[in-house]
Formats: sequence, structure tokens, C-alpha cells
Amino acid sequence: MFPPLWHGALLNVIRYRVVPPHIYISMCILSWGIIASLQALVNSFSFLVVLRALLGVSEAAFSSGLPFYLSFFFRRHELAFRIGLFVSASPISASFAGALAWLITKLGEHSSLRPWRLLFLLEGFPSILVAVWAWDFVPDGPGLAKWLSPRQREVAVMRLRSEMESEDPELDDEKYQGGQKRKRVNFVEVLQTLKDPKCYLTALMFFSCNVAFSSMPVFLPTVIRDMGWTSITAQGLTAPPYLFAFVVVLTTAYFSDRLQSRSTFIMFHSLLATLGYGTIAVSGYLKSDYTMIRYIALYPAAAGFFSAVTIIITWMLNNQESESKKGSGMIILNIIGQCGPLVGTSVFPDEDGPYYVKGMSICAGFMLLVGILAAILRWAFIRENKKLRSGGNAEYAGVPLEEGGSVRRGRKKFSYTL
Repeated sequence: MFPPLWHGALLNVIRYRVVPPHIYISMCILSWGIIASLQALVNSFSFLVVLRALLGVSEAAFSSGLPFYLSFFFRRHELAFRIGLFVSASPISASFAGALAWLITKLGEHSSLRPWRLLFLLEGFPSILVAVWAWDFVPDGPGLAKWLSPRQREVAVMRLRSEMESEDPELDDEKYQGGQKRKRVNFVEVLQTLKDPKCYLTALMFFSCNVAFSSMPVFLPTVIRDMGWTSITAQGLTAPPYLFAFVVVLTTAYFSDRLQSRSTFIMFHSLLATLGYGTIAVSGYLKSDYTMIRYIALYPAAAGFFSAVTIIITWMLNNQESESKKGSGMIILNIIGQCGPLVGTSVFPDEDGPYYVKGMSICAGFMLLVGILAAILRWAFIRENKKLRSGGNAEYAGVPLEEGGSVRRGRKKFSYTL
């Protein structure tokens, strides 16, 4: 499924720019709703593989580009909490996965459909309904939000102009206030981003997080069961770590925005996750009988990598001066980062149970690497900011806002978010 994910990640940012977002997002949701529902009809493994591949494309086309879409609406110091709301949906949904599986199994006992077919239908049909709603509700820009009054839409546009990257105010007006002309991709800026080593450092951080991020949802029930609990109890015990992660992600994102700091929170949470995974690994290596210690260590592990993922995505968007660079940065982030699950889903073989020392150690090592890379990147951004403040090659970073919302011509120095 990963090659389709890469395909979706590669093309989705360009589509967000050339296709009106309300159309593009609705089509993504509709496509995965239909494909998910069709899985209930499969009668061969090959048919299922084809549908799963198509599902990977449609989901990647939406999820990997949504943070980029959010950057159309929110300023740099407002973005982390909004991305946190999106990322936190993963732990909150995972916390209810066990209960949903139990419910579907019970419903399947009173239905002519097998439980797994019923699961696909319950996942697919609601998405189709949401797609219809999204077509009318999702705005293409803050100047087109139907639920805002004309004055509120005007204020929404004005507050963003100070952070616009385009030098052409007319194009900015079209984007934010509803012109039909779509902005073009600046391929010179795309090339500049592809040659920027800082983007690859951020992507490597995302890759490292995804090693741990992808492995826990897949193997957490098995790990808990192998700690000595029954399968049913293990399903129930997966919920509290995810609920804890949900709260921590939103809290972290909120304070990251308030303090306008990214690297500090990434380093803290990477060390937190390293502590959690490391505790489980050491406990397993010593073959400790204190099962509760291993279970409690899951809490900082889950909270750490979910929070780090949120801030890493935000940091990538914060430190790109233009939309073309933001889009290109997100492509690099997703193509490299989505290779992480290839590692994460293969480091917990059954023969390593019940302690899974190797898998836990690998996850701990990658989360420690995230903290080290964040420190290196922070140092690099500090150096770049000093160069920009010294009056060297000051790069354009926005259209200054004058009283009344008018835009004056001019350039100001770009400052990297730390």
C-alpha cells in the first residue's frame, strides 16, 4: 500500500493549488468512501489488493495535503493547534477501535453479513455522506467561508495579508477572496526547496517518528496481550494510552503556538517517547515480572511520538516562505516520511514476543534520533536568522499590511521559526 501512498502524497499538493479545495477534498472523501464500501464485496485476495491500493491513493491525497490546506487560513503561530486537531484524531479513533471491533462482532452475530464485510460498510457509507456535506461546507479560502459575515470574511483576509508570500496582490486577492483564477506553481521555488538540505532533515525526523508511529497501532494489542492479559482485556487496555496521547497532543500544540516555539517541544517529546520505549525494552531485556511498569511506559511513548509528529509537520510549513515552497516541502516530508512504516511494521515479529526487546529498542533509537535532528535543525535556523538579520541576502517573506487593510509594496526579512 505504500507506493500508492507515495503517489498520492506526490500529487496532492499540486492538486490543492490547481483544483478548488472544496471540489478536491469532496472527491477524495467520496472516493475512499466508495472504495471502502466496495471492499465488503470482495471475493478474492487480488481484488482486495487492488482496492486497498486505490484506497491508499485516495487517503494519501487527502491527509498528506490537509496541513498545507490549513496554512491557507491560519497564521504561522496559529497553525500547530489546528494541525494538532487533525493529528489527534488518530489516537482518539484508535482508542475506540477495540470497542468498535467488539460492537461489529456482536452485530455480525445477528446479520447475514460477515463481521469484516459489515466493518467495511460502516466505514464507507458515512464517508460518502460527509463528501456531500463537504462540497457545500468546505471553503476555498477565508474570503469564501459561507458561515462568516461579509465583514468577518474581510477581516479574515486582512489578518493573513501580513504573512502572504506572493508579490502580486491581485493573485492574493483572487486566492483569498474568491477569484476564479488559480495560482500557478512556481517551479523555480520548487527546485530551490528540493535543493534545501533543511527540508530533508525535517523529513528524516518525520521518517523516524513514523517508525514508532506506525508500529504501535498495529502491535499494541498483541504487546499488551503478551504481557499476560487476555485478548479482550488487551483490547480495552489499548484505549487509555491513546486517550492520554490525545490530550497531550492538543496541550502541546496549544503551548507551541502560544510560545511560538517548535524545536523545544519536538526535543522534549522525542525524549519522552525514548524514555517510554527504552523502559519497555530494558524491562523486557531483564525479563522483569513487573508488567504494570511496561504498560505505564506506553503512555509517554504514545504521547511523545504523536506530539512530535504534530510539531514536525507544523515546523516544515512554518519555515517555507511561499506556497510553492510549502507544497514542495510537504511532498518531501511525506515521500520520505511515509517510508517509516516500512520499518516500523516489520520490527515486531512474533518470535520476539512477549518482550519485543528488539522492536522497542529500535523505536527508542529512532525517537532519540528525532531529538538530535531537531537540535541540529534549530542550530541551523539560528545561524540562518543571524545571516538574515545582518542585512545579507534578505529574502522576501510577506506583504506588509497598512491601515485599512491596504497592501503596500516592499520587502521584509524572513525569520525562521525555532
